[in-house]
Parts: sequence; C-alpha cells; structure tokens
Amino acid sequence: MLTLFLMMIPLVNIIMLFVWAFGDSNPSKANYAKASLLWAAIGIVVYILVFVLIIGAGISLSDY
Repeated sequence: MLTLFLMMIPLVNIIMLFVWAFGDSNPSKANYAKASLLWAAIGIVVYILVFVLIIGAGISLSDY
C-alpha cells in the first residue's frame, strides 16, 4: 500500500522507482520498479514520435 502511495507523489515516484529497481529491495518490488520504468520509457518514446510526426505534418502544410 505504501508503494502505491509513493507512486502518486510527483518526482518522489521516479526517485523511488530507481532506488527499488537498482537497490537491494525484495525481488518482486525490484521487478515492479523495472517494469514501471520500462513502460515509462516506452511511453516517452511514443510521445516524442507522435509529437515529431504532428509537427512535421504541420510544417508540411504551412505556406511558408
């Protein structure tokens, strides 16, 4: 329960995910933290790709 509460606090969640993923915590919490970091990285990459595609489409439609 405390783990989920800490995941709701901005910046604390990122720091704690790295501490749990690469520290000496129990294996299930370490796996949870690694999976959460992996999903966050995938989400950021997808967000950047969509952003670049939308900006590229907007630039190609402009008259300048």
